[in-house]
Amino acid sequence: MSEARLLAELTETKEEVLCLRERVSIGTTVHKDRSLINLVPKGSGSSSAVPLEEFFSSIDSAASKGEWQSRGCFEMAALKLVNSVRVFYQ
Repeated sequence: MSEARLLAELTETKEEVLCLRERVSIGTTVHKDRSLINLVPKGSGSSSAVPLEEFFSSIDSAASKGEWQSRGCFEMAALKLVNSVRVFYQ
């Protein structure tokens, strides 16, 4: 892994830690319900699959209920991609 990439990840991690510290210091409970990923259908991109709008709508709904941040939404969506759509994403 390149040094620039490591530095970028370190900076990102530091920002996440600062956000978590701030939320904890003001008494906000920090929890993310990742089990809601089961509500999201697989995204295959085929004509017989769930329409794209429904795929993204289910991610938005699960993210709202599970208190996922935007990065969490991307991660969860990526987990539900299959077949050629997964290859394209990667």
